[in-house]
Amino acid sequence: MWLADVVAPGRHLFGPRALPPFVAARRGKRPVRTYAGAGVDRRRTAGALAALLANVRYRPPVASGRPIPLRGHYAGLIRIGRETIAITTDTVGTKSILAEQLDRWEEIGIDAVAVNVNDLASVGARPAGLVDVISCRRADPKVFAQIGRGIDRGLRAARCSLLGGETAIVPELVQGLDVGGTAIGFFPRGRAPVTGARIRPGDVLLGIPSSGLHANGFTLARRVLAGSISGGRTRRRGSRRSIGVELLTSSRIYVAASEALADRPGTTGFANVSGGGVRNLTRLHRNVQFVLDRWPKPAGVFQWLAEAGKISPTELYQTFNMGIGFVVVVRPSSAAEALRHLRVAGYGDAQVVGRVTRGRGVVLPRLGPSYASYA
Repeated sequence: MWLADVVAPGRHLFGPRALPPFVAARRGKRPVRTYAGAGVDRRRTAGALAALLANVRYRPPVASGRPIPLRGHYAGLIRIGRETIAITTDTVGTKSILAEQLDRWEEIGIDAVAVNVNDLASVGARPAGLVDVISCRRADPKVFAQIGRGIDRGLRAARCSLLGGETAIVPELVQGLDVGGTAIGFFPRGRAPVTGARIRPGDVLLGIPSSGLHANGFTLARRVLAGSISGGRTRRRGSRRSIGVELLTSSRIYVAASEALADRPGTTGFANVSGGGVRNLTRLHRNVQFVLDRWPKPAGVFQWLAEAGKISPTELYQTFNMGIGFVVVVRPSSAAEALRHLRVAGYGDAQVVGRVTRGRGVVLPRLGPSYASYA
């Protein structure tokens, strides 16, 4: 099957918005092999965000709640009376462009839930509710029905309620459709937030495999996909599905993993390996080093990305999850028990992927890349 079979005639996979970089390469231009080259400049984004936060100076009275400072973490925490609430927000992003081209939207609905509840799971919060938001140029009932079925599947997996949402018809602002939401979570009685502050050298890193790219790095992945289409085949070797459909696979939800381990004293951290790749681990603790000496080698769609896109290991591991979607940090004496609990919770594929040592940042000794921080 060729991807041209599932793309509307006359429409390029990117639509009219961008020239495929590998096509451009054949016209004498340099191919795009980095996220920045594809249009997502991390440094510029970090600078813009710093400028925004520098100008948000208001601090409400204590009666409005006490924010719990967690610089750069996955969710915001606020103490209201005796309760601690976790809040997070995110969208599926440019994965929706691929969904539009393939006319498959259910995966996007699942992703809209997953990108939010997985961040709640990363602080040990139990999801309570989600409000969705859809920004689009027009509302198509058939597309919305597919998205709704996906949201329903995601909510069931996370045991989370849909509390409401917002649909913004803004043709002057968006060309396609973006789906996301905001989720709220809580900490059952007796549970403290799992922030990573207790992580120390000697702890063990357990990794739970991803289902694919999840909802990150698609600006770069679609560039690679466009180049591969112009080259011919649309399936990677060993796969029965077209690479476009394979890339669209919905995000895995890790709420049950967090629930299984958040109350156990041997658990010291959780990390959703989302945008930023393995650098996400540094969000848990800045004064230790995460040594990923047992992280699996690229396989499947990740191996295809590396080879088809000629992307360097350094760029791969700071853009994609590279096969592991969620990391649990535990005391060494608790590792075997944690793996048993994960197996019971439905994550029998969890495995040891590394360890914590003295130092700073993240290193992958067998594969080469190292990162000093998340930024």
